[in-house]
Amino acid sequence: ILTFISVLIMLLVLTILYYYNLIKLGTYNLLKLVILIFSTLISSIYLGTKTKQKGYLEGIKLALILITLFIIPTIILSNFNIKVLIYYLIILITASLGSMLGINIKKKN
Repeated sequence: ILTFISVLIMLLVLTILYYYNLIKLGTYNLLKLVILIFSTLISSIYLGTKTKQKGYLEGIKLALILITLFIIPTIILSNFNIKVLIYYLIILITASLGSMLGINIKKKN
């Protein structure tokens, strides 16, 4: 829930900046991806520090929850294409790697 709320807030701010022409379309699209990757990475690292073993599975669970939340509007708007599939794959990989990183950070401490 924390990831979803943080992504929504940051994307709202980004959309407002784009609406008032303070950033260009290319920058807007890049920042959308960066915001999602950063939020997913931070949340999955936090999740990895809380789990005891198999951080990659916890990361995959987090990614599947996020993908489910993001895919519903995509299906409703009929905007599903290869670019969206790659976007969801990036979420999956980021969450898995972040959870593995989080579990390793916990082991060092």
